Formats: sequence, structure tokens, C-alpha cells
Amino acid sequence: MQVSIACTEQNLRSRSSEDRLCGPRPGPGGGNGGPVCGGHGNPPGGGGSGPKARAAVVPRPPAPAGAFRESTGRGTGMKYRAERTLGNILKSKGWRRSSYVISTKIFWGGQAETERGLSRKHIIEGLRGSLDRLQLGYVDIVFANRSDPNSPMEEIVRAMTYVINQGLALYWGTSRWGAAEIMEAYSVARQFNLIPPLCEQAEHHLFQREKMEMQLPELYHKIGVGSVTWSPLACGLITSKYDGRVPDTCRTTIKGYQWLKDKVQSEDGKKQQAKVMDLLPIAHQLDCTVAQLAIAWCLRSEGVSSVLLGVSSAEQLIEHLGALQVLSQLTPQTVMEIDGLLGSKPHSKK
Repeated sequence: MQVSIACTEQNLRSRSSEDRLCGPRPGPGGGNGGPVCGGHGNPPGGGGSGPKARAAVVPRPPAPAGAFRESTGRGTGMKYRAERTLGNILKSKGWRRSSYVISTKIFWGGQAETERGLSRKHIIEGLRGSLDRLQLGYVDIVFANRSDPNSPMEEIVRAMTYVINQGLALYWGTSRWGAAEIMEAYSVARQFNLIPPLCEQAEHHLFQREKMEMQLPELYHKIGVGSVTWSPLACGLITSKYDGRVPDTCRTTIKGYQWLKDKVQSEDGKKQQAKVMDLLPIAHQLDCTVAQLAIAWCLRSEGVSSVLLGVSSAEQLIEHLGALQVLSQLTPQTVMEIDGLLGSKPHSKK
């Protein structure tokens, strides 16, 4: 099992980010304190509006021991702040570098054209900047956060191969790329003896299934590209949190999250919330929450290496990790019952 943490805009301004991320301070007897917690999934349209906090649950091998931490963000200032905060926490804790996994994303940066995108210049300089803020010698995975039509695929793959060969990263992956783009990167890597992407970050939940179930399985079987999925609760829609309204304490009230508020209050959003209520009997039967059921459902998917969780408290993280206990109870019959209730299973167009 792995846990990924970083910090969010909401965490940073609600209380000390180190308290939020690391839980209670060590007592006189020592120890690393309480469990960690995270934040939110990405909004539509690219790298997000702020740093993200995620918890990745990996129930099946191969899974490196320790924790998996990621710090990302579209807004340059927020991303830098998140990376500095995470770097300070890692340094203060003194954990062995081999005991946890760190990833970061490359695309957004400064205001200049040369400070964003997937050019060789920005990939190398952007990653070095992240390492400086994280106070680390390398990251385990660097993700190309969306594709870049302005950068040739060969340039992107060569740059990723370079940072790996230079010891700045161990692997590279993609995020929000199409299956054809991933396959092109793989083909370029094989043609020029370069390093291909290892995995794709994709949105996947009970109401968002097309990419994970219809596109990526072929890549998984043919070239071994795994998936790190995010937003298993559809930004909170697959819970009773909204219940047809938007609470004042919800992140939909945060600047930059109007898209989420519109989604919650849309007709589709209300229909999805109504369908979620139909899952309650199944959740009660399995003695779990709807959130745990939804996360376990995501974990059962073939080719999924990790599921990234968005949380805002240690208690919420612990509850979500309970999905691991639900996973073994998801029989084919239960999955079919869920499909029948939601009607969201994609079908081949062939």
C-alpha cells in the first residue's frame, strides 16, 4: 500500500500545512505522529488551479514500500509553495529517501512562453526547479501534465530520457494524454532507443469510464503502460456531501472552483447524486460507506496501479483507506448490480 500527500490551497490557508499533512506532533516517546492526509483531484482543462494533495492506494504488486507523494499545480505560485512546504516536511522528518516515492508534474510554469509546455528547455529547467524546492536529488516519477502540440514528440521523449539518464528522475509518465499520443511516445522511444512512458494519469470513477475501460486496456496489454487514476469520488459527487446543495465549507466556494460548483448544480450533477443514493443498499450490505465502495470499485479495474484520493483531514484519509477491506468483497455479481443501477458502463462502438 502507498500513500501520497502534498498540500492544497485550502490546507495552506486553513491552518499550518505541516500540521495538516503530518498530523499530531511526535510525543515524548518519539514517532512520526499521526496519519497523513491530502486534498483534491484536478479540475477540467489541464494542470489544475492549485497544488494537489493525493493519497494513492496500491493493493497489488509491484508496489514500492513507503509513501508516494506528489505536489502539483497550475498556478505557479501555488505549485512553488506546495513543493517548498512538502520539501520542508520531508527534510524535518528525516525519512530515508528509499522509503517513499515522490512524483511531480511538468507543464505549467512562469509567464514566459519558455516557462511552460513540454519543450526540452522547460522539462529540464522545470524539473530542476522542482528538485530545488523539494530539496531532493531526484524524483521517482515526473509526469508530462497534458500533451503539448507545440513540442515534437521526439523532443519530449528525448528530454524525458535525458532527465532520467542524468539521475533527476527514475521514470516518466503522462497525464491526460490520449491513447494515440501515448502510443506515439512509445513508438518514438523504441525507434530511437529512448525511454518510454511508464504510466498514464487519468480521471476514473463510476461516472467517468470511457478512457479507462475502452482505450487504456489495449495499451496495458500491448506495451505495459499502467494507470494512476484520480478523482474516484468525482470531486465529491459520489458521496452525500452535496445532497443537492453546496455547503459553505465546500471547496466549490474557493476561487477557481466555480467549474465544480456548476457541475454540482447542473442537471447531470443532480442526476448523478440521485443515482449515488441507489448505491446505499449495496454499501450497507458490504458494511462500508459509499465513498469506500466507489474507491474499491476503482481499485478492481485491470491495469490500475494506483488510485489517488483527495482528502482534507486525517480522519477522512483513514476512512478512504478502508476501501482496501471492501475490495475483496466486490464480487462480479456486485459489480454487475452497480452497473445496472448507474447505467454508466461504456459500450464498444464497433
